[in-house]
Amino acid sequence: MTEITHRIVQSESGLRMHVAEAGEGPLVLLLHGFPECWYSWRHQLTALAAAGFHAVAPDQRGYARTGGPADVSQYSILHLAGDVVGLIAPLDADRAVVAGHDWGAPVAWAAAQMRPDLVRGVIGMSVPHRPRGSRPPVESMRRLFGDGFYMVHFQRPDVPEAGLDRDRAATFRRVLYGLSGEAPAPLLTIPDGGDFLDTLAEPEKLPAWLTDDDIATYVAEYASSGFTGPVNWYRNLDRNWELTAAWHRARIGPPALFIAGDRDVTAVGARDAVGSMSDFVPNLRDTVWLSGCGHWTQQERPAEVNDAMIGFLRGL
Repeated sequence: MTEITHRIVQSESGLRMHVAEAGEGPLVLLLHGFPECWYSWRHQLTALAAAGFHAVAPDQRGYARTGGPADVSQYSILHLAGDVVGLIAPLDADRAVVAGHDWGAPVAWAAAQMRPDLVRGVIGMSVPHRPRGSRPPVESMRRLFGDGFYMVHFQRPDVPEAGLDRDRAATFRRVLYGLSGEAPAPLLTIPDGGDFLDTLAEPEKLPAWLTDDDIATYVAEYASSGFTGPVNWYRNLDRNWELTAAWHRARIGPPALFIAGDRDVTAVGARDAVGSMSDFVPNLRDTVWLSGCGHWTQQERPAEVNDAMIGFLRGL
């Protein structure tokens, strides 16, 4: 069994980042989503290493063992993409393939769009690339879905993380089950006076891909950081729109792969964006839909995701 090792790497962005890594060869950066950490890539780290790649999964800004600054404005997409491309040289590489799931996917798409000289391929999971819109996103979401929509709710100071931090084991259990392929489809609209967990089902039993030990690992990884940093990513949605005017409707040039579950509320709700993605990602080589899979793509379907990733990587 390939060993996963851990260390702290100083990104050229200035942030000291905890990374988990395995293997030697061409660099593949694995970017987790919300509310995860390096551990969500545990199956891919070993599989990619066995296939001849240097697989590295950082805890991203604000998360787990990396942590981050208190200033909300320091969690913009420019900071997040800068952290990622800033890892490439310290990891002794000239270029990398960047793979991202959930919130990690927009970071991966942005890194490929902004620094194609450093990104030789990009893999997005769950969240397709969307071209920059014509107006700030939070007001658009509020108009479409109301103040209870979770991304709008996450704009509030202090309240969202208080609900997530109250019982971290319950948070990970309900979030990981409630957005999985085994759970009823969540509404993601928070009732008055409620919090994010109120939108998610409590499992009668855990699905086969998720264990009590997995949940305990997530809880332990969050012991020193909590949820304020992760929620701060959402608090920069409008700021990201302002900062990315120079890339308005810009194309993403590197070869790309998209993977999603057909029971993932995020991906299914974005089918139009998935279908038109090649207009802005002209070198999109494949779109892989995983039958019965929910939101936690690489954890729910590790073998299929590994095969798709390795096939794409070997074709570069």
